[in-house]
Amino acid sequence: MADQSEEEQLKAALWYAVGKMVDEETLRRNRNVTPQFIGALTEMVWAQIENVALDLETFSRHAGRTTINTDDVLLLARRNQDLHAIIKDFVDKQKAAKAKGKSKR
Repeated sequence: MADQSEEEQLKAALWYAVGKMVDEETLRRNRNVTPQFIGALTEMVWAQIENVALDLETFSRHAGRTTINTDDVLLLARRNQDLHAIIKDFVDKQKAAKAKGKSKR
């Protein structure tokens, strides 16, 4: 495994994770899928991850930062109102808990 690139290792891990989720779902629904389907789904997910990573880096860079933060993630989710609401609610709860923890000190 030492001769595999980091990207190959990540793709292999993604393939395994996607395959495991597909297996669980096919058992639950009493369906069958081919290894080619799992491979195609994995490639599609990989491409989506690359696009998301690029967008997050671009948003961060545009804001003059070198680190991606929750504002970048919220900006990415802006076109999906339901996803944006879920993420915003989570972020707000995290910030409130952090503020509450600081006020106790």
